[in-house]
Amino acid sequence: MTGDPYWNHNVHYHRAVLAAVLDGCGVALDVGCGDGLLARKLAARAEQVTGVDRSPEMIRQARAQQPGNVSFVQADYLDGAALPAGAYAFVSAVAVVHHTRFEDAIGALTRLVAPGGRLVVVGLARNHTLRDWLISGCGLPVSRLLARLHGGKRGPADMPMEKSTMHWAEVREAAHRLLPGCRYRRRLLWRYVVVWDKTQQGGP
Repeated sequence: MTGDPYWNHNVHYHRAVLAAVLDGCGVALDVGCGDGLLARKLAARAEQVTGVDRSPEMIRQARAQQPGNVSFVQADYLDGAALPAGAYAFVSAVAVVHHTRFEDAIGALTRLVAPGGRLVVVGLARNHTLRDWLISGCGLPVSRLLARLHGGKRGPADMPMEKSTMHWAEVREAAHRLLPGCRYRRRLLWRYVVVWDKTQQGGP
């Protein structure tokens, strides 16, 4: 239905990331780019895109399909020397921040955003309350229907997987504390989306 080579819950929210790209975006960065699917989509919205992933196999797959305005780098975004600070007008991170301590992940991501730029995080959390379980349950029939329409739920081979240690309320509180003024929204298919704009002065 979408022209994507595969569908899963992360791919489903690529459209939310793309919708948040600012007009006239110069340089974009996709953190934890995997096989480069989102980075290649961002190439239509930004002048130059970099995809970064610490997995050699993911970067190998990404480089197999590399448009002219997209480059892929094997590096760890948590390494302060790996990527230039404040260099990216748009930074996306899909299913990335739960692989490490949330505060460390957000700190590293905000460092990369240029003054006046935007950060979009799509993440997952664990259920903790009855309300959490009820909301998650509502997503089941939708997920099954969408998977059937897209030929199943799949992803690139050898993609690293990790479960979140934080529950929904913890993520929401931490996001608002670390990213003042951010827009946080819990989505139906077990994901949340956070959009945060860095001030021209470089602060929240």
